[in-house]
Amino acid sequence: QVQLVESGGGLVQAGGSLRLSCAASGRTFGVYAMGWFRQAPGKEREFVAAIHWRSSSTYYADSVKGRFTISRDNTKDTVYLQMNSLKPEDTAVYYCAATGVVFTTNPSEYKYWGQGTQVTVSS
Repeated sequence: QVQLVESGGGLVQAGGSLRLSCAASGRTFGVYAMGWFRQAPGKEREFVAAIHWRSSSTYYADSVKGRFTISRDNTKDTVYLQMNSLKPEDTAVYYCAATGVVFTTNPSEYKYWGQGTQVTVSS
């Protein structure tokens, strides 16, 4: 089992920045990749960014490319999402997830999920 705990959400004005953190614990040696997803009210959960746990290869959704940066600190078993130039359409609950199978943008491939953290961007 892998436990994930997100933090760092909040309310920010458009154009501002936030950094989300996701601390992993448990059997983290089995983690292959970690990702960030988000879900706005009335919408499906969507992929935001992913990082390969060992190589640090990254992948981003087109909607956040150039504004968001995913990174990880293996010494702390923590993944970060630095969000800059935030827009009102970035408002959502952000979830951290982990997979031991494949480097993917598909949420169904991620076995472990955090509880989510709210990000609200005001215009």
